[in-house]
Amino acid sequence: MSKLLKQAAEHWRYVAPLLTPPQTEADYTVLVEALDELLDEIGGAEQHPLAALASQVGDLIAAYDAEHYPIPDAPGHEVLRYLMNEHGLNQSDLPEIGAQSVVSEILGGKRQLNVRHIRALAERFKVPADVFL
Repeated sequence: MSKLLKQAAEHWRYVAPLLTPPQTEADYTVLVEALDELLDEIGGAEQHPLAALASQVGDLIAAYDAEHYPIPDAPGHEVLRYLMNEHGLNQSDLPEIGAQSVVSEILGGKRQLNVRHIRALAERFKVPADVFL
């Protein structure tokens, strides 16, 4: 056995829980807490020795989320309505879309969000633009 594999075998019981897909909600919670801790340690340093581990843990969490908490497809106007509710906004609070009447038409499904609207909303709510498509 190579030196690298010997070292991995010695430490595997400590590392394995971080590299094993979660099977239960408890496993998932352990990974989420570990990722939070890793991100606190790494900060924004992409070259940090633990950055690759954080990426792997994040992928495991994302896969679990996709399987157990799928996000249903929704039309852009419903996504906008949801975000407005979450942020306590009303129609006049979205000048980047236009007048309150324009927002009302969009929310009512009578008018589509255009590219300018989508870019502005994605920036404002810090979400990917494709959530509105």
